Amino acid sequence: MCDRRTIHPSTALVIALVAVVASPRALAQAPADAAPAQDPAEAQPAPRELAVDDDTCLGCHGDDELEPESERGKGLKLYQPEDALAGSAHEGLGCTDCHGGGEEFEEVPHAIDAKRDPLCGSCHDEVMAEYARSVHGAEHAKGEEDPASCTDCHGGHDILPASDRRSLVNKFNLSKTCASCHQNTTMMERHDVGAPQAVAHFIDSMHGKALLVDGLVVAPSCNDCHGVHDILPHENPDSHISKENTPDTCGACHVLVEEVYNKSVHGRLMAAGDPRGPTCKDCHSSHKIGQPTEPEFRLSIDATCGGCHADRLKRYRESFHGKAIALGRANVAACFDCHGHHDIEPSSDPRSHVSAENRLETCARCHPDANPGFAEYLVHSDHTDREGSPQIYWVYVFMTALLIGTFLFFAVHSLLWLVRSAVLYLRDPKTFREAKNKARTDDEEYVRFRPVDRFLHGLVIFSFLLLVVTGMPLKFFDAGWARWLFDLMGGQAVAAVLHRIGAFITIFYFVVHVFTLIMDVWKHRRLFRDPGSGRVTPRQVLRVVFGPDSPMPNLQDLREFWAHQKWFFGKGEKPQFDRWTYWEKFDYFAVFWGVFMIGMSGLIMWIPEVFTTVLPGWTINVALVVHSDEALLAAGFIFTFHFFNVHFRLEKFPMDPIIFSGRISKTELLHERRRQYDRWEREGVLEEKKVKDEWRSWRFIALPAGFLAFVIGVGIVVLIYAAMYSRLVHG
Repeated sequence: MCDRRTIHPSTALVIALVAVVASPRALAQAPADAAPAQDPAEAQPAPRELAVDDDTCLGCHGDDELEPESERGKGLKLYQPEDALAGSAHEGLGCTDCHGGGEEFEEVPHAIDAKRDPLCGSCHDEVMAEYARSVHGAEHAKGEEDPASCTDCHGGHDILPASDRRSLVNKFNLSKTCASCHQNTTMMERHDVGAPQAVAHFIDSMHGKALLVDGLVVAPSCNDCHGVHDILPHENPDSHISKENTPDTCGACHVLVEEVYNKSVHGRLMAAGDPRGPTCKDCHSSHKIGQPTEPEFRLSIDATCGGCHADRLKRYRESFHGKAIALGRANVAACFDCHGHHDIEPSSDPRSHVSAENRLETCARCHPDANPGFAEYLVHSDHTDREGSPQIYWVYVFMTALLIGTFLFFAVHSLLWLVRSAVLYLRDPKTFREAKNKARTDDEEYVRFRPVDRFLHGLVIFSFLLLVVTGMPLKFFDAGWARWLFDLMGGQAVAAVLHRIGAFITIFYFVVHVFTLIMDVWKHRRLFRDPGSGRVTPRQVLRVVFGPDSPMPNLQDLREFWAHQKWFFGKGEKPQFDRWTYWEKFDYFAVFWGVFMIGMSGLIMWIPEVFTTVLPGWTINVALVVHSDEALLAAGFIFTFHFFNVHFRLEKFPMDPIIFSGRISKTELLHERRRQYDRWEREGVLEEKKVKDEWRSWRFIALPAGFLAFVIGVGIVVLIYAAMYSRLVHG
């Protein structure tokens, strides 16, 4: 008996001949007077003339234990039930209609290789002609085995019409069928085919969800865009997804959109054959198409538009809209909110959404109170363009010069001071440490700051840190830590609210401080009277205003500054100061300058519709430059040079608690402010200036809070300098 599980080629031939002779169908067709059968050795019939019918094939392939003998046959499903074609599109066809008869019957497998020489063309000649010209057919013509053949897409014996929901090429199943090859990364790389995640992206896309989740039969599947049997690479001009044909392909479904697009500046560029003209997939992508109303689309569209409009993208990202988008806030104006969607026109065209005629209406979609002045805001303004934006340019030049000049001056000042202190320390470390320790442990202390001063300084610390933490990530939106900080706060919208809270606290402490100044003047109004005449005289007023207890700069500050520089170089004694040093006076008035500059510019950006009723729109652009650069100057100065003067220099490191305690020891007073001590002694108020014990009850709260603020400030300035360095290096 023949073991049909392992078939030798010679054995297969004998079985086939016996099956033909013994076949009831053959006996029925033989004439009654048929001659005796010829000797098989003498008979040489043509292979195609062998009557190999379905029963012959099933004589072997009907055995469910049939296994291939050779390596060539591995992976083949040799067993086929008698009703394999029942219910399929090919029901009624015989085995040899597709498998080619007995021409290669002596070899196993004995059908023509359907992967290399598909016989589907004997019935589907037009389809096979299209396939032969396709990317799949072209690869097969080269002898490649990977590219899809008829059976890879349509199946084998279970082929069903595409309209049948069970069919492999039914539009609801097609993505899975295509994925069998196109999600095979190894295969895609071997044939240099891009987008191995194309099918996965399609399934997650707007089209994929509409088709596979919502079951909308009108939603496209793979073949609606790429074609059926005539699939070609997108580089081929005849491809359905070539740059030239993409609008028509998408327009098959999006008819009205295509009509609008064709009339737009983008469509006209495409019609003229201009390579700069974008098509649907340039903006919407190929497979990851999403709803334009979804946050993901809004957050990515600026980069998409920037692929062609890089210069515009750079300036857009310097605006609040651009920075907020980059930081993940989706409910601010994206490119298409102002320029339109498919109906984009140049700003010079009256039909454009951003033309002079339509700009106010466009702005009013988000800003209902917008006015003509507001609509003059320069969204893509270039602060380096002297000719195009002279107002913004010169403000930028001034603020940059102020920032660089201040930083350079105090950088040199701090460095000289640090070197001088280090030299003194290295000369006699023991004496240096003993003097520092004595200044901190001396029990005899005097009042330097009143409780109200310490309270206001606490508000300064809190509000300033809040403003910097919520504002600097917006300035350095492209730094990795910016997005992290905003996410930590709950997003840019939450940070904006916190920023305004910081602004209100700033206004509060500033108003309270000015009020205390007025009260001090009133309380000490007798000082403005001349001791001789008892009348208020200009000379006496100037003497008080520029006196030692006043933070107003005077000629003595210049003398002390010069003496200090000489001491830095070892050319003179260390100067002794009165109540205020020259650098403290600078810090004091820097706050006044900063509150005014940052406050006014911030107010303009906060309620621009109000200010632009009387001011031109470019005022908003100027306010942005002032607010941004002045804030950077303030943060960099406070956390670097102010911290050095107060905390970092060796005599004070790691922190001087005087602003929290409000008291200064006699040792420190004599060491740094001898002129103040001597003046108090002459005026007979030393005992009056001695402190009480109220500090000790809350020092354990104030000092940790102050140290935490100090650490946060240092951390922020490190991040700021890192971001500035990155921009300097990478542009």
